[in-house]
Amino acid sequence: MYGGGTVTASPHPPPGVESVLESSPDALLVIAEDGTIRLVNAAAERMFGYTRGELVGQDHRMLLAEGFRSGFHRLFFALRKDADAGRTAVSGPGPATAPDAAAGTVPTTAGTAPGTAPTTAAASALPPVEAYGVRRDGTEFQGEVACSLLVQDTDGAPLSMAVAVRDTSHRRAADAGLREALSLLSATLESTADGILVVGGDGRIASVNNQFVSMWGVPRELLATQDDDAVMGFVMDQLVDPEQFVEKIAALYADPDSESHDVLDFLDGRTFERYSRPQKVADRVVGRVWSFRDVTPARVAQDLITQAMADLAEQAALLKALAFQDPLTGLSNRQLFNDHLEAALRGPCGTAVDVLLLDLDDFKEVNDILGHHAGDQLLIEVGRRLRECIRPNDVVARLGGDEFVVLLVGSLDPDAVADRIVASLRAPLWIDGTMLRPSLSLGLASIKEDAVDASELLRRADIAMYAAKAAGKNRYLRFRPKMMKSLVERTELEAGLRLAVDAGEIAVHYQPIVSARSGVVVKVEALARWERDGGIVPPAQFIPAAERSGLIVEIGTEVLLKGCTELGPWLAEDSVRALAVNVSGVQLQHGDFAELLLAVARNTGVKPRQLVVEVTESVFFHDDCHVIQQLTALRNAGVRVALDDFGTGFSSLGRLQGLPVDTLKIDQSFTSMIHTGDEKLPILSCMIAMAHGLGLTVTAEGVETSAQAEYLMKLDCDSLQGFLFSRPTGGPGLQPAIARSNDAFAALRGERVSEPR
Repeated sequence: MYGGGTVTASPHPPPGVESVLESSPDALLVIAEDGTIRLVNAAAERMFGYTRGELVGQDHRMLLAEGFRSGFHRLFFALRKDADAGRTAVSGPGPATAPDAAAGTVPTTAGTAPGTAPTTAAASALPPVEAYGVRRDGTEFQGEVACSLLVQDTDGAPLSMAVAVRDTSHRRAADAGLREALSLLSATLESTADGILVVGGDGRIASVNNQFVSMWGVPRELLATQDDDAVMGFVMDQLVDPEQFVEKIAALYADPDSESHDVLDFLDGRTFERYSRPQKVADRVVGRVWSFRDVTPARVAQDLITQAMADLAEQAALLKALAFQDPLTGLSNRQLFNDHLEAALRGPCGTAVDVLLLDLDDFKEVNDILGHHAGDQLLIEVGRRLRECIRPNDVVARLGGDEFVVLLVGSLDPDAVADRIVASLRAPLWIDGTMLRPSLSLGLASIKEDAVDASELLRRADIAMYAAKAAGKNRYLRFRPKMMKSLVERTELEAGLRLAVDAGEIAVHYQPIVSARSGVVVKVEALARWERDGGIVPPAQFIPAAERSGLIVEIGTEVLLKGCTELGPWLAEDSVRALAVNVSGVQLQHGDFAELLLAVARNTGVKPRQLVVEVTESVFFHDDCHVIQQLTALRNAGVRVALDDFGTGFSSLGRLQGLPVDTLKIDQSFTSMIHTGDEKLPILSCMIAMAHGLGLTVTAEGVETSAQAEYLMKLDCDSLQGFLFSRPTGGPGLQPAIARSNDAFAALRGERVSEPR
């Protein structure tokens, strides 16, 4: 049912009309706009084998053979279009006369609902068309159908269509071959993957297959209107170049015998191939057939192949350049520099060959704070300045990271060049709104009397560069044989540290931390100490060596295990008490650090809440996000995180808000600014206030005088740590150290201290 409802014909036609209807040899039907049958005559009952009651109210398509069931709407719209163009209304109270049945009209009062005005046949009608009907027993027969439009007298609105059906079965034998051919043609058109459009000689759409409708998305009802202009507008709205589309059509119709093959691009990215050829009958052009094929996947694949070939060519050129050029700075790379150095050393005997090896001081902090983009800009600028300091024939190369090398051949004064390079880097530069004053450490090695190879010359320059760093950075040093001694000492230090770790010579000392609110020690920091040859190796010497060698992982684990074991009883006395351990970024880069710490706490009976992990800011700027994940996992388990040595380097209070920390430890360099306690130090008050605003507690390190302690307490500092209370001590001396710390704080308050212990 097209309209979803059923209209029942009036059982009482006007006098005289019923006899005309019933005597007609043709089947007469009245079909509503929604496709339902409203009225039939006796000939219709005989022709189709149904009773009148079985037909009225049913969908008319039940009477049509497959392939002819969709024509009703096209006929209806065609009749309505003609009626709108020039409809003549006929009115009158008397009964209408019966038109000729062959013309396809019926008395128009039939089928109106009771109480409505009678209707008359409109002037619009269509010539008879061929169709195939279906009887009740399933047999098909050939027929001829004539239609006319019925309108309502009151306002002229379309109401229904009168249909006359004449059995032309006697023509079947003659038309059987034609119908078979048409069926085969229809099946062929519908089975093809191409969209087919057939246009008649008059330029109007004659036929389309389902694939055409699907490809173009043309609504069926729009095709049914036979409004070719509307269909053309719908098509052109989808195209990238509709004007070219129209021009092509016009050119083809100007030359009816011509064929065409081109491509259509759609606004939604699709691509169709369009092929057109004339339709001929006996060498006479009667229309044109258009074929459309969706080649979007093929076009996309071809574009991908073309792009891939272009990318391969570009990558080949890039690889060729990378073989000898640094991609960031445009300088020579390591390979090209080595080739130049080897060639220089093979030159005439006595030729001066100098190598200047340098890297930027604290370059990693630029990357960590300002980002890698800023770091890249700095490297590019360094490369530019280096080129300005040398002769055109000298070689500047970037070996990798922030390491550069300069090759001078036949230079009269390489020291002057080194001085010029160091001075050039002292000039400030602006990157992303931030002023930077880069500095470098440079090592100079030269060929003189002793003949060395390329690798040895670079090694000497490298040793001199590290000596320049150790001497305070931002300078150059020429290689001296004694520098080798320093390198050997550093190597020996790392070797001795390896033996100390294996032999269990790393001890743990503890320093109390006093709560400014309770006045007693509530936290103890565990510190690694290397006892060597009866003395203590300063942590500033062996900790960097431990980090370089990776031994810091074993040392940190030993400190954690000893601390939890030795302080376990003290921690168990009060759940508020805590043990703080220093953790290196190298330790956090190991994937199992969080699990290890929690396992040690579990095995020693220490609650995770009683552990504090102290880290420096640099761990948060590491490229490996796993570091942050581990700290977050520890905090989720109850472990607290303290930010150690805050205020040094590239510290930023603004970054604290997003960091997984609980406590801020102010570096002792800020505490040392307090001398009398009467100073105005807004930086300290700002640090403490801002940390509290972020929900963090604050511990001040390096408290050595009462004035410093009182000043910090006035600023509401939460905890104090330093020699005023106690120096770091071994495990046996921890309890006396805690007692001394409590007494020292009581003295600050003017309270009476306990007896010496």
